[in-house]
Amino acid sequence: MVQRAGALLVLVLLIAAASAHAGPNMKEGLWEVTVRMEMAGMPGMPSMKHVQCMTKEEMVPQRHGEEEKDCRITKQKIKGDTVVWDASCDTPEGVMRFHGEVTYGGDSFSGTLKMKGSDGEPMEMTQHISGVWIGECKR
Repeated sequence: MVQRAGALLVLVLLIAAASAHAGPNMKEGLWEVTVRMEMAGMPGMPSMKHVQCMTKEEMVPQRHGEEEKDCRITKQKIKGDTVVWDASCDTPEGVMRFHGEVTYGGDSFSGTLKMKGSDGEPMEMTQHISGVWIGECKR
């Protein structure tokens, strides 16, 4: 459940960033992305890292899996280099609701995504997301 929620959180962040038309200050190329989750009762959750080629059209890493197909942005606002959004995902465990904010700074970004849902009982999770540009994409 925690991995699925983590994947959903990343997808929601992706959808929000990809739909940002004005485009925050983001350097295109190869990025290393780190995701650290916090959840009550689950101390010491390990960070997850991955590398992806990112462009102005795809501003954060994308995961295209079966569990992300029912996610949608319900509200979004861009202020300078910051994207703020609300989203929801329909899952077998119920509806998960998200509120996220990420700020870009050329060759880095950071932000948080807060998730609320239920898996039999109410659940809350915060995901801290950061990324650094590490070079040109290999095409």
